[in-house]
Amino acid sequence: MLPLQQFQDFIREHALFSEEHRILLAVSGGKDSVLMLHLFKALGFDFGVAHCNFNLRGAEAQRDEHFVEMLASSLDLPFHVTHFETKKYAREHKISTQMAARDLRYSWFEEIRLNHGYDFIALAQHQNDAVETLLINLTRGTGISGLHGILPKRDKLIRPLLFLNRFEIEVLISENQLDFVEDSSNANSDYTRNKIRHSVVPALQEINPRLEKTFAENISRFAEIELFLSREVERLSEALLEHKKGGIYLSLQRIGQLEPRQLLLFELLKPYGFTESVVAEILEHINAQSGKHFFSTSHEAIINRNELIIVAREDSIVQNQVIHPNTKQIEFLNGAISMSFSDAIRFDINAAKAYVDSDKLIFPLIVRTWQYGDRFIPLGMNGFKKISDFFIDEKLALHLKERIPVLVNGNGEIIWLAGMRQDNRYKLTGTTKKVAIFELKIN
Repeated sequence: MLPLQQFQDFIREHALFSEEHRILLAVSGGKDSVLMLHLFKALGFDFGVAHCNFNLRGAEAQRDEHFVEMLASSLDLPFHVTHFETKKYAREHKISTQMAARDLRYSWFEEIRLNHGYDFIALAQHQNDAVETLLINLTRGTGISGLHGILPKRDKLIRPLLFLNRFEIEVLISENQLDFVEDSSNANSDYTRNKIRHSVVPALQEINPRLEKTFAENISRFAEIELFLSREVERLSEALLEHKKGGIYLSLQRIGQLEPRQLLLFELLKPYGFTESVVAEILEHINAQSGKHFFSTSHEAIINRNELIIVAREDSIVQNQVIHPNTKQIEFLNGAISMSFSDAIRFDINAAKAYVDSDKLIFPLIVRTWQYGDRFIPLGMNGFKKISDFFIDEKLALHLKERIPVLVNGNGEIIWLAGMRQDNRYKLTGTTKKVAIFELKIN
């Protein structure tokens, strides 16, 4: 007899889906997925069947596909099947065969879900799978999120068999005389999961015969801890992370007040790709002088005076672009500089524009980022000033220096720090006959 009431209770308790929803079942042909299919059929849910052939086990894979297709046909169920070149995909993406199979199947399941009107994707993972996943995560190293292992529901993925363990499923398959196929790779100890399944879990079960139930209870507690932590981090993010133009600012003083410091800072910076080791390095240098940089794959964190500034890793805003006499506009990351000429000798007080005596221009002009040693005479002054010192006087954050376009004359003299200050040598005078107008446009 099938455990229909337990099945319904679990679906209801975890709000997996409602009767009006249409579900796509991932069916390999093994005991777990076959039992799940029969439970769905017995309760009259609206569902279809999806099967992946990974082309990894030769004739056995073809046997599995044929079995699932015949099972779906006998029960008058929609059937979806695909074939993957799994090993080729793994080579191309430089990942393991198991990871390749995972990526391929989840991507295809979502494609079928969207194209055929399914609301959720049901996976036949059970309590033993959850135990194994948690042990794998602990062995490899994990954060709080890895402690809950497999959840009953995450986004469009549901796991309605998590109320059962492997032994209970085997008993149900036998008692109800349900046909299934056996995957020979489940016995292959080369796979990490199978090593844990065949060697580690039995040893733990000797210590605790209720291992699966105990882990299910622990996983539930871990999931609640993660929820509590995520809400606390969300509150801290709103209070501590200040989003400004060009970056995200976090007070070093406020970092020092976090408790526990490393855990909370890691959670705050995790969305920007920073690892625990990098976060530990940040904390080691929290009292360092300005200019210390830390990197993730997507972002950069910079200690600047009393703040930690997080910015997306981008190329320099400009890279040695050339302006000729007939150039109308050059474009670069997030902006552009236009050039026009006028016989009217006038100017506006506008940092986004430079009004230059055109007779002093030596083409081609260059637009680039600033370099150490650069100097100019700021408009209104008589003496030279290093651009690095000018940036300090203007209290320009370190990460923004790379985003200031520098307009350079053909003789090497700086004409304009775009958006900030023009050089005094190129200002309009009583002898100016024609004006070159440069305008900075930021997207």
